[in-house]
This record gives sequence, structure tokens and C-alpha cells, in this order.
Amino acid sequence: MFDFTGDLEPFINFVFLIVTAAIAWHGIRYRDADGNTDFVRLLFGCIAATYFFLVLFEDVLGIVEF
Repeated sequence: MFDFTGDLEPFINFVFLIVTAAIAWHGIRYRDADGNTDFVRLLFGCIAATYFFLVLFEDVLGIVEF
């Protein structure tokens, strides 16, 4: 995904995975004081989870190719 970084690509992929995992975890697990979910946080959490798995399976593990 980050081919322009050259030798730093594994490091950038690792940082990207950490950031998107944190966003996805927060967005999907978020509850307000009443225990209700927030649609926007859930939406962006799912989008972040999608990008997390895209980079993990394609760039880091090399299992799939899109």
C-alpha cells in the first residue's frame, strides 16, 4: 500500500495497522453513558477495520492480492 516509502514500508505498515486497529476498536466498542451505540463511530470503526484487514492480509501477510 505504501510502496513510495521504499525501505520504510514495513514500519509504515506496522504504524498504520496500530492506528487503524485503535480507531476500529474504539469505534466498534464505544457506548455512551446509557449504553447506546453511536452510529457515526460505529460506521467509521467498521471502515477502519476494513482498511486494517486490507493492509494486514495484502501487504503484511501477502495472503490475498487486490
